Amino acid sequence: MKKTLMAMVIGTFLVVGSVMAYGAEKAPQKVIDFAHSTLAAIGTDPVIVEAVKDENARGKTLAQIEEMDKRWKAHAGIADYMQAMMDSECGRHLRSIQNSAPYYAEIFVMDNQGANVAMTDKTSDYWQGDEAKFKRSYNGGTGAVFIDDVEFDDSTQAYLSQVSVPVKDGDKAIGAITFGMNVDKIE
Repeated sequence: MKKTLMAMVIGTFLVVGSVMAYGAEKAPQKVIDFAHSTLAAIGTDPVIVEAVKDENARGKTLAQIEEMDKRWKAHAGIADYMQAMMDSECGRHLRSIQNSAPYYAEIFVMDNQGANVAMTDKTSDYWQGDEAKFKRSYNGGTGAVFIDDVEFDDSTQAYLSQVSVPVKDGDKAIGAITFGMNVDKIE
C-alpha cells in the first residue's frame, strides 16, 4: 500500500512539475491587438498575394507536397530550392518587413494547401498544412487570425508566439502567413 501511494505521489509530482515547467502561456494582449491590426493587414499585401496566387496556380498535388516535405526535413542545411524561396521577390519583401522591427523573429508564407511559398529563414518543414497555424488561419478559405501560445524558441533563444493570418485576395483566403513574434520586444 505504501509503495502504491508513494508511486502515485511521485507520478502526480512529475506530471504537475512538467506542466509547470513546460506549460504554455497565452500571448500578451499587445500581441493580440497587433495581430488583428498590423499583421492582418500584411495578409493583403500585393507582393504576398501575388506570390501565393502564382504558387496556387501550379496545382501541386498533396502527394507532391508530402514528397517535398520529406526532402526538406532530410536536408540539414539550406538547399538551393529553399534559398530560392528566401531570395524570391516575396522572400526579399518578407525580409524587409522582418528588418523593420526587432519583434519579427521569422516570417513565412504558405499557399492554399499549407506548403511554403516564401520565408525569411528556413522552416523546420515544408508543409504546414497539417498544423494549427495553417488550419486555423486559412480556415477552409474563410480566413481567421490565429495566435499560438508563447514558447521558448531554441534557435532564437527568445520567447515567441507564432501569429498566423490569412493571405487574402479580396474576401477570400488564398493562403496564410505566419509571424514568429518575440513577445519581449513588441511594444
